[in-house]
Order: sequence, then structure tokens, then C-alpha cells
Amino acid sequence: MNSLKTMTDEDLVVLYAEGNNAAFDVLLSRYKSCIHSYIYFIVRNRDLTEDIFQETFVKVIMTIKQGRYTETGKFKAWITRIAHNLIIDYFRQERSENTVSNDEAEIDLLNNIKLCDGTIEDNLVRRQVLMDVKKLVSHLPDSQREVLEMRYYQDLSFKEIAEITGVSINTALGRMRYAILNMRRLASENQMELSFT
Repeated sequence: MNSLKTMTDEDLVVLYAEGNNAAFDVLLSRYKSCIHSYIYFIVRNRDLTEDIFQETFVKVIMTIKQGRYTETGKFKAWITRIAHNLIIDYFRQERSENTVSNDEAEIDLLNNIKLCDGTIEDNLVRRQVLMDVKKLVSHLPDSQREVLEMRYYQDLSFKEIAEITGVSINTALGRMRYAILNMRRLASENQMELSFT
């Protein structure tokens, strides 16, 4: 097992495809924490995170066992992309099953920082601004939201984002630019004050 731990991801994939289950255990232990965190960061639900995590690794196992793994040198990005696609699929299905009504006036009242009492502590103001930002992010198109979350919340480079999402670096940069422009527009339309001071 110790010799397996020093092997590259690619060598472990080959061994696992040949029937060495211990090789997959090493791969799982290498990436389970970061993949689990990635999923939870986006879905913010422990049960859903577990479901998507399990489904991700079932897909990994099936793909390798069927000899369809071709992402040489990019194993981590490949697994992350599988998890990412399963998250997108889940939210698309949710969106098609549930029609959500959005009362604009109610959002303005809940998110207008100007309605806060002047004696409220700074941390409450900060929390409100962060909640507003989170709501703005949730209204972005999927492609823009995912790039923004990967860049600001996961601290991924645009090169890594491009690999995970399967687009060019210029496309990832463009999506980030439009995400920021859309958030500014939404904040203005909803009279949100996105400042801690």
C-alpha cells in the first residue's frame, strides 16, 4: 500500500482498471476531502453533498472500469468536472420541477441596508452585505455564477477554472466580467448598498 501512495494518479488509474482495488482506495483518499468540500461549498446541504459525492465516485469507477478514462495528467480536474456537472444537473432538475415566485418588493425590504438602525453592530452590517452578495450571485446565469464562485470562494486560477468547466481562459475571463457587471446592475436595481462602511 505504501508503494501505491507514491504512484501518480495516472499509474493508479491503470492499476485500478486492471483490477487492483487498493489503487482506487489511494485515489479516493487523495481527493475525497477536496471534492467533498467543493460540492458542499456550492450546494450548502450535507445530505445533498453526500448524494452528489457518492454519485461522483460511482461515475469515476464506471468510467475507469469501462476503459473510457482519457484525461491523462488531469485526474483532479476531471473528478472536479464530474462533480460540477452533477451539481449543475441537480439544480437544472430542481429548477424545472419547482416554479419559484420572486416578490421584488420583499427582496428590497429585506436587503436594503439603509433600513438598518444606526446602532446595529458592524458585524451585523457585514453579515447583511454578505447575504446580499450571496443573493446577487444566486441570480446570475449558471455559467457566470460558477466562474465567480470558483475564483472568489475557491481561489482557483482562471486556467484551472477553464480546465474544470471545459472552456477557454478567455471565455472564463469573459464570464467573470459579465458576472461582475450583472451583479452591479442587480445591486443598483434593487438599491442594495454593498459596502461595510
